[in-house]
Amino acid sequence: MKRTHMRRFSAIVSALAFAIVSGLAHANKTWQWSYSGNGINAGGSLITSDTQNTNGFYQILSITGSRNGDIIVGLYPTGLSIPGNAPYAIDNLIRIGSAGQITVKGFAYALASGAYANPYFADSNSPPGYSEVFTQGKTFVEQTIKFIAAPVP
Repeated sequence: MKRTHMRRFSAIVSALAFAIVSGLAHANKTWQWSYSGNGINAGGSLITSDTQNTNGFYQILSITGSRNGDIIVGLYPTGLSIPGNAPYAIDNLIRIGSAGQITVKGFAYALASGAYANPYFADSNSPPGYSEVFTQGKTFVEQTIKFIAAPVP
């Protein structure tokens, strides 16, 4: 190779390497999550931001999985309430830990059947723990669940 082509090639390789390393430094996190309760079995994957807020929570950006075999079709928008659960707006936040991994607002998702689910941390329960609100049409069910989530290494 001529010297000018070698310099251009070297500059391109350096730029690509920088872009890859920079991209990895700002990569989103993948999590595995699940919860269960009386007649409930839900789980799948979450994608979150790579940075925590001041309370250690990551913003959930997307979700996949199922609830009792019903496919999750999308994350419900932050700041809104699932149908049938107004005025309880969700925040779609999660953190690493054994307790209080999701907030009192929780995260929410829509299901292929047209139903919605909103798992959240019920700090007012005695003892505090996790609960889920499930709505479908005029159906409203709220019950205690066991929730776990962890980032994928």
